Amino acid sequence: MTRLHEDLRLKLNFATIVDNLVRVEKFSSIAGCGAVRISHLLPATSSNGMVATGHPLATQAGVKVLAAGGKAVDAVLSAAAVTWVTMPMMCGPGGDAYAIVYESGDRRLTGMGAGGKAPAAATRNFFLERGQRLMPLAGPHSVGVPGAMAVIEEAHRRFGTMSLEELWRPAIRLAEDGFPVTRNVAAWFAESASRIQGDPESSSIYLRSGVPPAEGAILVQGDLARTLRRLSVGGAAEFYGGSIGEQLISCLEPLGGLMTANDLKSPGLDVYTPLHSGYRGFDIHQTAPPSQGLIHLETMNILQGVDVAALPPQGDELIHLGVEANKLAVADRLRHVGDPLFVDYDVNLLLSEEHARRRQALIAYSAQALPTGSPAGSDTTYLCAVDRDGNAVSFIHSLSLRFGAGITVPGTGVVLNNRVGRGFTLDAGHPNCLAPGKRTMSTLNCYVVTRGGLLHAVGGTPGGDSQVQWNSQILSSLIDQQLDPARAVDKVRWTHSPSTDPATLDEPETLTIEARISQETLAGLQRRGHRVRVVGPYAAGGDVQLIVVDRERGVLVGASDPRGDGIPIGL
Repeated sequence: MTRLHEDLRLKLNFATIVDNLVRVEKFSSIAGCGAVRISHLLPATSSNGMVATGHPLATQAGVKVLAAGGKAVDAVLSAAAVTWVTMPMMCGPGGDAYAIVYESGDRRLTGMGAGGKAPAAATRNFFLERGQRLMPLAGPHSVGVPGAMAVIEEAHRRFGTMSLEELWRPAIRLAEDGFPVTRNVAAWFAESASRIQGDPESSSIYLRSGVPPAEGAILVQGDLARTLRRLSVGGAAEFYGGSIGEQLISCLEPLGGLMTANDLKSPGLDVYTPLHSGYRGFDIHQTAPPSQGLIHLETMNILQGVDVAALPPQGDELIHLGVEANKLAVADRLRHVGDPLFVDYDVNLLLSEEHARRRQALIAYSAQALPTGSPAGSDTTYLCAVDRDGNAVSFIHSLSLRFGAGITVPGTGVVLNNRVGRGFTLDAGHPNCLAPGKRTMSTLNCYVVTRGGLLHAVGGTPGGDSQVQWNSQILSSLIDQQLDPARAVDKVRWTHSPSTDPATLDEPETLTIEARISQETLAGLQRRGHRVRVVGPYAAGGDVQLIVVDRERGVLVGASDPRGDGIPIGL
C-alpha cells in the first residue's frame, strides 16, 4: 500500500469513527482525492459540491452544511469554527483571516482580510528604548488587533444564507463535549508546549498536569464553547466592543499590553477586488496587501517567461528556476511593499509583464544571494469549498506562530495572535517598519483560479513564508505538467529560506527538499550552488487543500495534503 493510499485510509477511518459522515458518492479512487458530480456542470446529476480542510471534523461540518442547502460561504464558516476548536494552536477568534469569494452567477470575485494591526501605542521608539533590535515573538507586546471575527462577519453578511447560530453548532458541540486529538495536532501540542507553559490559562486548558494531549486524547474546551455561543448570537460587536473585548483588554492590561478598547474597535478590515495575473490562459486571483499574495503572482509571472512544461518535472533546472523566481519576488516585497495605507508603491508595476521579463532575465545558472529573511513554520490552517451552484470560497486564518502570543484570555478560551511581533521590523525606512495603527505584511494568502471567467480551481496552504512557494509549485504542476490534484499535492516539495521573516534574517540560505527526490537532481542543485537540506519523504511542510473543476468530465476533484490530517469530501 502506498503512502497516499494508507494516509487516505486512516483519514477516512478517523472521520467515520468520530461520526457518521454524510453519504459521499465517490467518482474516483485516486488516493488522496475525491471527484464528485456537480449539477451546474452535469445537469443530469444532483450534487451539493465539495469541501476540503485540514481536519476531518471540519470537512464533515462543511459537507453537512452543503447537504442542508447551504452555500460555499456557509460551509466554510462552519468548517472554520470547527478548526478553531480542533486546531487551537493554529487559529481562533484571536487571530487573523483572509478570504476570496467567487460568485458563479456574475463571475465576480471579492477579497477580504483583517489582522496584524498595531495598537496606537506601539511605536518603534517604545521597543528601541527597551533595548530591542527585533520585535518580541511572544507576550503582550506581540499581539495585533485580531481580524478573524471581522472577516467572518463580513463574509457572512455579504454571502451567507444560514445563521451563525446554526453554522457553529458543530464547533460548539465539539468544544463542549470534546473531540479526539489527531496525529498532527498531538505533534503540534508537543512541539509548542513550551510556548504556553508560562501562561496559567493556556496551561490549564492544554497542559493538564503539565502534559500536552496525546493522539486519541479527548480535548474539552468549555470556555471556548461558551465564547462561540456568545459570538454566534452577538457577532463581531460582541468581540470588538462587548464583554469578550472587555475581557481581552483586561487580560492584557496587567501584563503591560499596549492594546486599548479603541484599538480593538478598529480591526482594519479590507474588502476589495483581488489581485490577479494571467498564466498560460488562466487567471490567478490572490489576496491583496498587507497579504503577501503578490509574491505568488510575481513568481508565476516570472515562470511564465520559460517553457516550464519542456523541463524535467523534478529536475534540478525546474527547481532552480522556481527557487530563483521566488527569491526575486521576495526581494521586491521586502524593498517596496508595506501596508498600502502607510506605504506608497505600485502593485500593478510589480505584477506587470515588463517587470517579470526584467526579473526573469536576472536568473542565472547558479544560485544568487538576495537580501531576504527566513520562513517560519506552518502555524495556520487553510480550507475551501465549492457549492452546487459553482460558488467557491478560499479561506485562510491563523494565530501566526503556534499558540500565537502564548496567551489565552481567561474565561474565554481565546488564544491571542502574535502577528505584530512576528511581522514587523524595527528598521527605519523599511516599508514594513512598525508604526501605530499600521498593519504588518502577512504571510497569509489564498487563491482562486479562473479560465474565461469560469471557476477552475481554489486552493491554498499554511506554512508561513513557504505558502507562496508551495502555491506556485501546485499551480505549475496543475497547469504546466497537467497533473491531477492528488498527484500535484503529493509531488516532492521544496522550500527555500531565507524569505521575509524579520526574526531570522541572518540564517544561511537553505533549500529544503524531500528525500524522494533523485540523487541526480540533488547533485545538480548542489552544482548550481544551492545549500541543500534533505528531510523525510513527506517532511518539507505544508497542508495543501485543493479543489479543481474538471469541465471535460463534469466533476469536482479535491485533494488534501498527505502531510496533514485533512480530507476532501463531496456529495
